[in-house]
Formats: sequence, C-alpha cells, structure tokens
Amino acid sequence: MCSILQRRPDCHVGWQAPDGLEAVERSEKLQPDLILLDIGLPRLNGIEAARRIRKVSPNSRILFVSCESSAEVVQEALSVGAQGYLLKSDALELPLALNVLLEGKQFLSSRLAKDNAFLLR
Repeated sequence: MCSILQRRPDCHVGWQAPDGLEAVERSEKLQPDLILLDIGLPRLNGIEAARRIRKVSPNSRILFVSCESSAEVVQEALSVGAQGYLLKSDALELPLALNVLLEGKQFLSSRLAKDNAFLLR
C-alpha cells in the first residue's frame, strides 16, 4: 500500500502506526488528510481507533483497508465515520479509492459494492 501511495505526487506517507492507540495519538497531533486503517490492529482495534480518531481529528478522511469482508464489520466501520472500505484483495483499487475520498465521496471495494448488503450513507 505504501508503495502505491508513494507513487502519487499528491501523496506523502507521513507515518505508520504499529497499533490503534498510536494511530489515534498521531492523528490528533498531525491532523492528516487521509488515514488508512486495518480492522485487526493490536492494542486497539481499527473500528475503535476510527471512533476515537473521528473525535480528535474530525477533518481526516478514514479508509479501512482490510481482509475482513463480512457485512457486519463493513457496516460498523462505515458507521463510525469511515469514508471508505477497501479489501486488501482489491489493493489495485487504492488509487481510485484515494481519488473518490479526496473528492469528498465514499468508496467501497468493487467486490463489496456488488453486494446489496453494503450501502453507503
């Protein structure tokens, strides 16, 4: 993912957090435009990290990047304020996801978007 991001002239990878708590702390301090989160982060899972990030860095856009594709998890991730959800198996869609999020719209991996169980707000 980082190599895809670094190829874009409009992106700068500022940091990578090893766990959810550090992601929250760095988000509060740095106020990034975009945050990529995984669901299965240690110490604080990605959904709870997103919930906290939404409070400390409200203008940051959050894109979940995960292997988890269950309807419940995706819906919960979107309900805490994430603007998108990208399956790791669809990593080639990352540039499209970034464009969509930076336009202020929501993004779902193509595999998720085909399933009527996943509805964007």
